[in-house]
Amino acid sequence: MLDTPEAVVEALRENNDRAHGRQRTVTAEELVEAAEPFEEPDVLVTALLELMSAYEFTGEHRKSPVVFARLLKLWDATPAAFSEWEAHQVFWRFKWVTTSLLQVPEVPLATVHGWIDQMRIRYDGADHGLQPVAAMRYHVASHTGEGVADAYDLWATRPRTELSDCQACETRHFARHQVLAGDDAGALDTWRPVLADGMGCTEEPQMSQARALLPLLRTGRFDEARSHHLTGYRRVRGNTGMQDEVGLHMEFCALSRNEGRGLEILAENRSLFEATGAPLAHLDFLIGAEVLLGRLVAEGHDSTAVAGPPGRNWTTGELLTHVRSGADRLTNAFDKRNGTTAVGQRRQLRLAQRPLLDEPLPLGLRTSLPRPSAATGSTAAATPAAEPDTPQDYVSLVREARRLAAGGYPGADRLWADIAERLTDGTTIHDDRLGPQDLLHAELAEQRAYLLSREDRHPESISELKRAAALFDQLGMPWHGLSARSRVLAWATAFGGDAENEASAEEVDTDSVRAGIDEALREAERLKTDAPLSGGALGVGEAASEEDPVAARVLEYLTVLYSCTFAAFREVLRQLPEPSDSAVARFEEFARTLHAEAERLTIPHHIANARQFVADIAGRRGDVERAVAELRAALKDVDASGRPWRGSRPRALLAQFLMASNEPAEAVELLHQAIADAVRYDDRDFAMAPTYALLGHATSHLGDAGSAVRHLSEAAARFDQDGDHDEAASTRLQLADVLAGAGQQADAVAVLESVLSDEEASSLDQRLVAQTRLTLARGLRELEEFLPAAEEFLRLADTIAGWEGEQGLQTMVAAETAVTLALADRWDAADAAYERAVASHAEAPRPSLVMQMMCEFARLVMLARGADGLDTALDHLARADAVQAAVPDSTEGFVPWCETGAVHYRRARVLAEAEAFPKALAEAEAAITAYEQGGEDGEVPRAEAVRIAALVEGNGLGRFKDAIARLATAAERARKADLPEAARILDALRQDYQGRQEG
Repeated sequence: MLDTPEAVVEALRENNDRAHGRQRTVTAEELVEAAEPFEEPDVLVTALLELMSAYEFTGEHRKSPVVFARLLKLWDATPAAFSEWEAHQVFWRFKWVTTSLLQVPEVPLATVHGWIDQMRIRYDGADHGLQPVAAMRYHVASHTGEGVADAYDLWATRPRTELSDCQACETRHFARHQVLAGDDAGALDTWRPVLADGMGCTEEPQMSQARALLPLLRTGRFDEARSHHLTGYRRVRGNTGMQDEVGLHMEFCALSRNEGRGLEILAENRSLFEATGAPLAHLDFLIGAEVLLGRLVAEGHDSTAVAGPPGRNWTTGELLTHVRSGADRLTNAFDKRNGTTAVGQRRQLRLAQRPLLDEPLPLGLRTSLPRPSAATGSTAAATPAAEPDTPQDYVSLVREARRLAAGGYPGADRLWADIAERLTDGTTIHDDRLGPQDLLHAELAEQRAYLLSREDRHPESISELKRAAALFDQLGMPWHGLSARSRVLAWATAFGGDAENEASAEEVDTDSVRAGIDEALREAERLKTDAPLSGGALGVGEAASEEDPVAARVLEYLTVLYSCTFAAFREVLRQLPEPSDSAVARFEEFARTLHAEAERLTIPHHIANARQFVADIAGRRGDVERAVAELRAALKDVDASGRPWRGSRPRALLAQFLMASNEPAEAVELLHQAIADAVRYDDRDFAMAPTYALLGHATSHLGDAGSAVRHLSEAAARFDQDGDHDEAASTRLQLADVLAGAGQQADAVAVLESVLSDEEASSLDQRLVAQTRLTLARGLRELEEFLPAAEEFLRLADTIAGWEGEQGLQTMVAAETAVTLALADRWDAADAAYERAVASHAEAPRPSLVMQMMCEFARLVMLARGADGLDTALDHLARADAVQAAVPDSTEGFVPWCETGAVHYRRARVLAEAEAFPKALAEAEAAITAYEQGGEDGEVPRAEAVRIAALVEGNGLGRFKDAIARLATAAERARKADLPEAARILDALRQDYQGRQEG
């Protein structure tokens, strides 16, 4: 019942603890009604201030001035009803009213100016400085576009007062002025205290982060733009009081070529279409959506389904029309009210923008829509080579395609695609100058086989290759037919599976493949006898041609040997980590043969292929030294071949083995070159996604977190494009780890949330989902978002509940859930999770984790209840002692001295907080003794235990002399242990005590 002032005040206090939103606003309205009947107006004053805050922070600017008018009447009639803080708020909120009136186009400018005049009179009468008044006049000028320079000078040159906007908000206004003047670099410099140095308030840094996104893009500071988008958007999503910021994030996505991410933001904030309490902010939201939707329509996606105002389905084109109509109406209303065109001009400037990047900025986020396909990566060190010229003459086209295919040039497939299209649509007829028509059909079948294999349509791919082989045989081209049949065998081994997938591995009939390969080799020997392969070897960089049939047969022969080697290579892979001696011997024999024959026939790129096979197997079997040597030699062979595009794969593999040898610097160099060459030569078969992932891993080992974030983000996006969602999620886990290690925990959380944000997450490997959820929960806890963290831990507990043989994991999750719930002040649920952890520990012991949980509960109980929680806290610590007593000797991973010391240390602190100083000192000394047993590993916690003992001795027991002596000895010990920071802390406390003694 809210029938007493005390009841209303208590309800106001509870409502103040709620997050701003609909529930808090409605309750605030009800509490104003409840406070009105009381004789004394003091409760009504408090209720009105609470209601005004609710309106301000949920974007209900139409209603806020009405509430303030009531407050002002009360202030004039009964100022004694206002506390000192409330009196200050009366003057402070004059500014809120000005900006609220400016938000509503139906309010005449004369009314806004009149309100500022009243504000000036009130401030002057109360002896308050007039800088805030000048700030309000500047905001009006900036909005209308009239008298901006003079208004800015009057504001910026006045000294700040106690009623000025907080420094973070004022910094935002100064920086925005510079952005509007075209000075992005100056604005970002002004913004530095907010964006980089931690200055903030309720509205900052998220408001500045949104406004700084495009200046950061325009000045090439892409890493910062990514980070501020990730962290800033989390703070504004779904917030009706920050519609304009949401719009700016959508605009950023459009201009950084992340339209898919922009549409997800639109979907997450569709309720904002109905948030009309702040028309100017709503207009900015609509403009952000208009920029995004306009880009999509311009790129031909006008029929794409998108999320718009609730109640119907929308396409991009339909929603753009709807948004544009609403934006037109508001723009015209503001310009009509203002008597200027400033609002309309700013809108047109935003709509006229074009993407600021050639390629999507890698954000590291999982999105439900793919990025636009890109020919290059964000870190490629080369521009792609120009596409091969496509001859218009059909005969020339086919001859050029054959020349490129024989030379192994990447990109030839586009010419074959053009040939196939011309034949299919009937615009071309066969020309006898190109040889038999079936030859062309065979060549096209080979090309289709390659394309189908890229799409993982393996049965269809093999079928096309068999068709090509049959056509070659019919044409009397036995080497070509044999080459195609050997590739059928090799591809069957590749598509059948490997040792990591036993079910698919069984699909490979090893005996049949071996028999087929052996028969292919016998046939090759017969063909060599009939027509020796001599006198037709290719020179460096040359390609076989129609006029050089011997050279063509040489390449087909070596392709047969390559296919045989590949099949044997796959057989060894399937048997790893312990392949049979026969499989290894067979592979090595084939590799030697390929190497020797390629050397005899002077075909260096096939020598490189043989070396690469050998290196791969050697590295996988632990002989990294041999693998590295073979790959270095292979790269020399590639250089000698005149086919530089073949170097990307051996470079990437060499980098992988160098990482295993802890040589990340050279690995990074090799990976950059591999990517650059793949781009330069348009090698679309090169595995870009894993290469970027390895590059991110390598740069993180070099301590280059910025580069690691870029490369891992690019890798994740490419895995998404390839449909490999498990690898994408795994890469994002690594990305989050790099971000957290670089102090960007909020960025890491945003990345992890994206992995779990849509229905596709259910298709991921469940252990991967569990690891992601665990990392996310810990990250949220690190950010002190305790309730969301606890919710993630609870979801994780549900996920792993039925896992067989994972009781230890369940113990860990229950313990972390309990602590996080306690941090979130959900004590009933925390206690239940605590007991689940204890019960789980009885089945699957994790003593260190459970003891840590118990110690943390002791700390949190004291924090929540003070001395009243002493008995409960000591009970938790007694339970920790009991857990330790039950741990068998030599338990793996359990360090008795460390765990003993931790319990004594926590008990010392608990007792000290309850002012039981003698007992606290005894426990601190017990902790010191325990940590001494740890030798060097125990020095850091020992120094901390000494600090606590000295605090108890000095502050609690008044024994400063003893404390000083203890600290001096401990500081010297810390210096000898090379712990300068610990020594500094101990010395600082000693000096403080000495000063207090002398004083």
